[in-house]
Amino acid sequence: MIVAPFVSSVPASAQEVIGLPVGAEPEAVRVEDLDGDPVDLGRYIGTGKPVLLEFWATWCTLCAALEPRMLAASARYGDAVQFVVVAVAVNQSPRRVRRHVEEHEMPGPVFYDAAGAAVRAFRAPTTSYVVVLDGEGKVVYTGLGEDQDIEAAIEKALEPGR
Repeated sequence: MIVAPFVSSVPASAQEVIGLPVGAEPEAVRVEDLDGDPVDLGRYIGTGKPVLLEFWATWCTLCAALEPRMLAASARYGDAVQFVVVAVAVNQSPRRVRRHVEEHEMPGPVFYDAAGAAVRAFRAPTTSYVVVLDGEGKVVYTGLGEDQDIEAAIEKALEPGR
């Protein structure tokens, strides 16, 4: 479940023990686009291309602090990795998310998790939670907070033999 937005950053030593365990294969669930139409996250997962999902909110200060790293990683790896932003349905609406997206660059498509299905499937403990899946759809990294090494997490998903 999503907790208060005032969660402090998690030290690097505690990364990868948050949410889903490394090696897990999360269920592909449905979320919504910002017009309310259903989107199956399965169209991104296990397609041979790694995926980075960020659980995010307009009000999340840690997400805002993480955003420059996410944008830099998207600029560097955007052809090799699918970036997906999952807006949680806590204290925000699709309309509020849409306004934010219109005014701010985002690293990938932004979807709205109205029913909390993605939060449950990916065991998102809070916002600023990032999950990186390899091309087969297996978790290679989870973490949260503003101090995540996003590029190192992506490199794990891109390692040969994955």
